[in-house]
Parts: sequence; C-alpha cells; structure tokens
Amino acid sequence: MVTSITSFGRSGLYDWMIQRVTAVVLAAYTVFMIGYLGFGAELTYDAWTGLFEGTAMRIFTLLAILSFAAHVWIGMWSVSTDYIKATGPRLIFQSACGLLTFIYVIWGILILWGV
Repeated sequence: MVTSITSFGRSGLYDWMIQRVTAVVLAAYTVFMIGYLGFGAELTYDAWTGLFEGTAMRIFTLLAILSFAAHVWIGMWSVSTDYIKATGPRLIFQSACGLLTFIYVIWGILILWGV
C-alpha cells in the first residue's frame, strides 16, 4: 500500500471522515451565526464584543477556524492531486494553499484571543 505524505489523514477514508466532521462543525457554526444575526438583539459593537467575550463562543469559533483549515487543506489537496499532474506546479500550489491556510489560522487566533 502506498502512503501519501501530503494528505491530512492516514488514508482516503480518514480524509473523507475528517471532511464530513469539519463540514458538520462549519454548518453548526454557520447556522448559529445566521440565527444570532437574524433573530438576535440589535447588532451593536457592545453586543458583538459581548458575544465573543464568552469562553464558550471563543472555543466554538476556534473549533470553526480549525475545522475550516482542515476542510480547506483536504479539499485543495484532493483537487490539486486530481487536476495538476506535473509535480512542480502541484507542489507550488499545495505550498501556497498550506501557507495561506496557516496564515489564516494564526490571524484568526490573534483576532479571536486578542493576543
């Protein structure tokens, strides 16, 4: 059996499962945010900062950020290995996707936790 060193999980089945779990997390976060924005109180700076001051919301948001990163990496890795056959361009594309994903995760953590 050939093991790929660039996929997120240990095999295609693990990658598939990670994508499904992260999709559920992202869907739950999206539904919550739409509900909060659509049916919540008037959206003011105080209400918005109050929402994200709670530890539970920060953890939920961090989980959504990490789920987004894993979901994106697996999706872009799958697309790049399917459609970019040449090794050089695929390596550049995957490196750029990995770097951008890392930057977005760090940026999200900095914004979320105010470090």
